[in-house]
Amino acid sequence: MANDSPEPGTGETAGQRTPAGQRTPAGQRTPAGQRTPAGQRTPAGRRNVAPDGSLATRNTDFVQSLDRGLAVIRAFGPERERLSLSEVARATGLTRAAARRFLLTLVKLGYVRSDGREFSLRPRVLELGYAYLSGLTLPEVAAPHMEELVARLHESSSISVLDGDHIVYVVRVPTKRIMTVAISVGTRFPAYATSMGRVLLAAASEDELERYLAEVTFEAFTRRTVTDPARLRVILGDVARQGYAIVDQELEEGLRAVAAPIRGAADVGPAAINVSAHASRVSMAALRAEILPVLLQTARQIEADLQAQGPVQPAPAPRHPPGPAAR
Repeated sequence: MANDSPEPGTGETAGQRTPAGQRTPAGQRTPAGQRTPAGQRTPAGRRNVAPDGSLATRNTDFVQSLDRGLAVIRAFGPERERLSLSEVARATGLTRAAARRFLLTLVKLGYVRSDGREFSLRPRVLELGYAYLSGLTLPEVAAPHMEELVARLHESSSISVLDGDHIVYVVRVPTKRIMTVAISVGTRFPAYATSMGRVLLAAASEDELERYLAEVTFEAFTRRTVTDPARLRVILGDVARQGYAIVDQELEEGLRAVAAPIRGAADVGPAAINVSAHASRVSMAALRAEILPVLLQTARQIEADLQAQGPVQPAPAPRHPPGPAAR
């Protein structure tokens, strides 16, 4: 910001005006004019310069404090049920003082509890997600078909939608086993490493897919995880052509899954349904020969019920060139 006072020992330099005139030697203006040497404006002018020298605009509709408060809530999760102030600050990138203010506000509002040393979420946070889930028709339509599917195959089934770079589970029917993968409604996984994610990515437009491949951060969860964008593009081409996706132990060792698209859910848009099984119980051959046909039949039954409530979205034409079979 320009300095209104003259430099010591020099008095006012030529071309400057006093604070009333608000002009500095370089043509800058003092706080009233809110202009800086690089053409920036100070906070009152809401203009800043990006690292590349271009003007970076500030979105005045974005409420940063709300973003930070939600980040504090998202800091909690599986294996992070109880967090200290320092852990919340570290997970969110906030200072300890800021994290403390947000946590104490959430405590006062009833979304977080504290024992004086650690913080944890309270059941009231369910209100935030229930408002979305309660308005969906897809879970109500799909649940009876999924229950029948699970009873027939004795394997778990789920439905998810795409949210940014991740899939989000909106329906889940687990099989009755003592040991099951800890997945529930609201669980998020990277789309590229899941069967449902690949079904949803295969239905995306070329522009959407290009943006996804350019922005996503690929992580190898197992030695089988596909992290090469070119190879993933080929796989997605196969998924679009054949109408299903199979993932073999790419998200977690021992976990196999097959997924198919569900069209016609007006309240969520494109969705995908899967069946997941442990590799020790189900071979790849059995996944294709025994589980896939039943899954495809279930997906069509759900679509038929959705069609009774409105028109089913047309299946997208294959966009990607065919390649080797999807894995």
